[in-house]
Amino acid sequence: MTDILSKKLESKIDKKLISKSKKRELEDGFKKGKVINEVLDKPTVMTLYKMITDHVIAYVNGSVSAGKESVVFWGVADDNSDVALKIYLVSTSNFKKREPYLTDDPRFRHVKKGTKNLVYLWAKKEYRNLSQCYDVGIPVPRPLYVTKNVLAMDFVGKNGAPSRSLLTSEVDQNDYDQAISIIRDLYHKAKLVHGDFSEYNIFKINDRLVVFDLGSAVDLRHPNSKEFLKRDINNITRFFKKRGMVVKNSDDVFTEIVNELWKINSYTQW
Repeated sequence: MTDILSKKLESKIDKKLISKSKKRELEDGFKKGKVINEVLDKPTVMTLYKMITDHVIAYVNGSVSAGKESVVFWGVADDNSDVALKIYLVSTSNFKKREPYLTDDPRFRHVKKGTKNLVYLWAKKEYRNLSQCYDVGIPVPRPLYVTKNVLAMDFVGKNGAPSRSLLTSEVDQNDYDQAISIIRDLYHKAKLVHGDFSEYNIFKINDRLVVFDLGSAVDLRHPNSKEFLKRDINNITRFFKKRGMVVKNSDDVFTEIVNELWKINSYTQW
């Protein structure tokens, strides 16, 4: 009886998810009928269906990117605005390697055992990190909704095609200055360290940068936050140096950012 009900629900969800999608087509010719059966497990499908019935999204067009830990889908809201649906893969074992980013972060110390619980908490963590950044004006995709292993946020791109990353863009000195400024604002304003800040996780839109993929970002109280900060600065400095930009010494940038926060805190205490 349960299997029959599950199959009926899956069929209904399939139709619901793709019913309106004929209005638009992805440039890569993604076949809408494969959205459900070849990528997502049934619990995730049911989560998406609930998001539709709750009017978080109207329908799903297809996938736009895929990694070891997640798949990003192009969704559309009731007001016809584009939504990025980041779906964390419960079946992957890679999240176990990410556990220290959670357990050592004082915001997420109580982690229930099991991969599924770890993945669900990771989704909540990225939503919270995005919210902390967005609320203080750091250029990130606006977070919209999170439930279980699905995170909804503003789609950065056009017609289902994401904006180009720094890696695939022409860069200039202003881009380097912006990147360092974002790292500084993350540390000073959002009280976070990205943890995976690189040319792969930054969109370039005209002359503006937007940072994404903040699942690894940690609170400054994390015991390895300064180590992660150094790594972020080293990674982005290395990239811009290879592209011929004039860059500051990474150690000097690190010292400046950390000392500036200490001065801000000292002044506030006065």
